[in-house]
Amino acid sequence: MVRISESFEFWQSTIVLKSTGLKAHNLREMRELISTVSDNCIYHHTFQYFIKGNILEYTNDFAQWVSEALGEQELSERLSNIDPYTFSGISEIRMAIIGVIDDFLSAFPTPREAITGEELFFNEAVTIIFPLGIRAKNLAEFLIAVKYIDPGSIYYHFYEARNRLGGIDDFSMWFEYALQMDGLARRIRNVDPFMHDIEDIRRHVAKEVELTVKEEMEVAG
Repeated sequence: MVRISESFEFWQSTIVLKSTGLKAHNLREMRELISTVSDNCIYHHTFQYFIKGNILEYTNDFAQWVSEALGEQELSERLSNIDPYTFSGISEIRMAIIGVIDDFLSAFPTPREAITGEELFFNEAVTIIFPLGIRAKNLAEFLIAVKYIDPGSIYYHFYEARNRLGGIDDFSMWFEYALQMDGLARRIRNVDPFMHDIEDIRRHVAKEVELTVKEEMEVAG
């Protein structure tokens, strides 16, 4: 059972990249490397895609590279449809990605080559998580904080939290269980993490919280 504090403490996540020295020039090489690289590497190229401020057209580094370096739009779309949060572990995500690639290669056995300099470089990441020293005791304080905290904090509480809480973000958990605001929690959970970048998430959360604060003030007044 996750223990919910009466106040919300903001934490931040940042990543330090570590090169594996491995790179793929074409789809077959990418497929073979995906089958052998570490779980940390797969995690970085899937779960940590959004912390890097990438293009929203894709949902992982593999889909982005396949589209931009190889020009394989159909495969890119299939890879982007893989939601890592629906799997129970990295091994399942790895197999899902490989399965999509294998299906594509069976239909198109001669993959394109990336030009020099546009190879897919495989990286791992060291994740550093630390408290920001900011606590919110109520919605008004939360609203002020969420508007100005570092994007890495939004990522930690909205994206990374889904691995800790079984698909639920920290914000809605606090709204529901600490503040007993089920409606607000439900609206935050309806925000699709794959359809928005971190700043969009910030704006959505701030908007919903601000509306709730105004409603409370009107009732009190």
